[in-house]
This record gives sequence, structure tokens and C-alpha cells, in this order.
Amino acid sequence: MASRSVNKVILIGHCTRDAETKFTPSGAAVTKFSVATNRRWKDQQSGDWKEEVNYSNVVLWKQEKVGEYLQKGKQVYVEGRIQTRSYDDKDGKKVYATDVVADEVILLGSGEGQGAAGGNGQSRAAASGVAPKGRASAAVAEEQYGGITDEDIPF
Repeated sequence: MASRSVNKVILIGHCTRDAETKFTPSGAAVTKFSVATNRRWKDQQSGDWKEEVNYSNVVLWKQEKVGEYLQKGKQVYVEGRIQTRSYDDKDGKKVYATDVVADEVILLGSGEGQGAAGGNGQSRAAASGVAPKGRASAAVAEEQYGGITDEDIPF
């Protein structure tokens, strides 16, 4: 009997810094950014609300233009898988790092405290196209994204 496993991550949070895009020697784009997610709960003994923040490093391959839109404070949806890597630091000590390797990145809201759906439920921009989902008209793109449409994104 074959064993089964799943390595799937879904994050909805805010970018903690502007994304950085670099290129491998073969020319493949690698965009890196960090996403903060939080969890709130009520402490059973004190009755106080507690909050925990988690920071996840995200790696996105072959999507160099998306980095322009992944700015500090922007709310983002990330779907991908967890990958752990190791390297030797400058003192020769082995260091382990865990990243989320993104398959899909979708910009949500304005990054200014707006919820995932935004004001009108249409403020989304996908990594594969910046026009709002379900409404690709030029007027909507002009209103919400400063005129950026699918044709402006080269991927």
C-alpha cells in the first residue's frame, strides 16, 4: 500500500517588506518577500485577548514583474509548499531555513487595513494578471489599478 502525503500552504497576510527580485545565472527570476500572519484568541484564565504573529519567507520563481506590486503593508494571498534548505554560515555552522515556495500569489485589498474582499469585493490582482477577477474592463482597471491591465504584464 502506497503512503500519501500533502505539502500545501495557504497564507493570507501582509508583506513585511518590499519584495526583492534577483536572477539566477541561467536568467530565471527569483522573487523573495516575507508575509506576516496573526492569530488571536481569548485566554481562558485571564479573559484577555492574546495575539501571536508568525513571519513566513516566501520564494516565487519566474514572476519578476510581480515584485513591483509586493510592497510592505500590502495584503496578499499565497499558495504553495514548504521547503527546508540548509547552508553553512560564515563560521561553518549548518543553518536551516524554511521557506514557502509559492505557486500562486494574489494581491488583496490596499494594504491599509482593508479586508480581503476590499471595499467593493473586487480589489484583487493576480500574479498572472493584474486585472480584477471577473471584471477585466478598462474602466475598472483604471479605477482600481491605475490603468494596469493584463496586457501590461509580460507573463
